[in-house]
Amino acid sequence: MMTNRLLSIVCAILVWVLGVSFYLASFYITILDNLERQANIIVALAIIPSACLGTYLFYKKGQMKPTHLALIFVITAAVLDALITVPIFVIPEDGSYSTFFGDPMFYTIIVEFYFIVVYFGKHLTQNIKK
Repeated sequence: MMTNRLLSIVCAILVWVLGVSFYLASFYITILDNLERQANIIVALAIIPSACLGTYLFYKKGQMKPTHLALIFVITAAVLDALITVPIFVIPEDGSYSTFFGDPMFYTIIVEFYFIVVYFGKHLTQNIKK
């Protein structure tokens, strides 16, 4: 059986894949003149159901404090962004690590991601205890 830590990382990767998919897809539909801002707004909105899905899938089989799960989700996403998102999707578009990780919106989305996982994780674990 998969350990809690491995399961949490697998669920975090799923959420990251969903987030990156929404980010990339947002460039194909022009709503705002500033496509980067549009992509950040889409990710900020898409991370809500994506994080809830990953949290739900984890708690179907795993056990962990929601704060620990949220930290694993956030760290996994940041590492995958550094290893995959930036070199494959950002740098070819004339971006850089410093512009990606220096963008305040990155940190806003990370904080949002953390608190969604904590909140929904607490909700799910309280329902399990009842």
